[in-house]
Amino acid sequence: MNYNKIYSEDEAKDSSIKLLCFDLTKYSERVRFISCSIGIFFFYLLYGYLQELIFTLDGFRPYGWYLTLIQFAYYTLFGWLECKLKGVKRRIPLSTYMMLALLTLGTMGFSNSSLGYLNYPTQVIFKSCKLIPVLIGGIIIQGKKYGPLDFIAAGLLCIGLVLFTLADSMISPRFSIIGVAMISCALLCDAIIGNVQEKTMKQHKATNTEVVLYSYCLGFFYLLVILIATGELQKGAAFCSDHPMETYGYALLFSLSGYLGIQIVLTLVQTNGAFVAVTVTTCRKAVTILISFLFFYKPFTMQYVWSGTLVLLGLYLNVHSKQRGSGINVKGLLVSLQQCWSRHNRIQQQLMTNV
Repeated sequence: MNYNKIYSEDEAKDSSIKLLCFDLTKYSERVRFISCSIGIFFFYLLYGYLQELIFTLDGFRPYGWYLTLIQFAYYTLFGWLECKLKGVKRRIPLSTYMMLALLTLGTMGFSNSSLGYLNYPTQVIFKSCKLIPVLIGGIIIQGKKYGPLDFIAAGLLCIGLVLFTLADSMISPRFSIIGVAMISCALLCDAIIGNVQEKTMKQHKATNTEVVLYSYCLGFFYLLVILIATGELQKGAAFCSDHPMETYGYALLFSLSGYLGIQIVLTLVQTNGAFVAVTVTTCRKAVTILISFLFFYKPFTMQYVWSGTLVLLGLYLNVHSKQRGSGINVKGLLVSLQQCWSRHNRIQQQLMTNV
């Protein structure tokens, strides 16, 4: 998802802050943060469940790009309707949107298609690594500065993600290096798009709705041409016509939850910044992984737990840095790491004893 600071028409006029159709301007920063976080959890947990449910359909795995085409079509329709209702006009040049659309296509297309080659928890945990490219992109593109704890948190997330991926490669029958390459391409697009959008929207004072409409509309036509040229459009349409409810029906709910989730994420970025938004969505992904293991059968290993613990520790340090500033509590950090390592050794010894 695209995390950017919004400078909309409404904000330029009266600095109003809206969560979908609810005005949060008069509420405290804590209420805004909690409201946005609840909305993000609700819509994106539904989004993740439906996404994995679609790929459980026998024979659907090769059609991830066709699902992206359907998703872009729905997003374009939602954006057009919202623009008509709000009277939104384009402010950002079409040349900029052509680049943003290509990056959006890469982000969502590669992400959807990677599910044909990876377990859903691995895809989700890998996407959490976008915390790193957002941080790096913010430094390079916008000249932002982050505290030491932000970099420590990002490093712990990377270590946890690497261990999680290694565990999946050993026990998962669906693991493929192709899937890793696809999700890596999606993250590369994420590293660029969020910061480019933030800078562009600040410059032109564009609305959320405008960016969503033109990015996904142009992305739809890009992908349509590609699928026609490769012959995948006819194959995908033929397969989905045999399963309309499981494909087009679920995709409608999947796209609607994702579209509303985008709006809430953008509101959170407006009030708290891109890095905080990435942190909240990463926490949501941890819950998504748990739901995935509960509702969809897949192999499990305790290394998932250790990897997830490192990710959670990284998230904790990031939240701590936002509350306390950039100062590092080295003693507290060492104690936390020592406790995690001791717990790991105890359980590892128990497992060896049982064997």
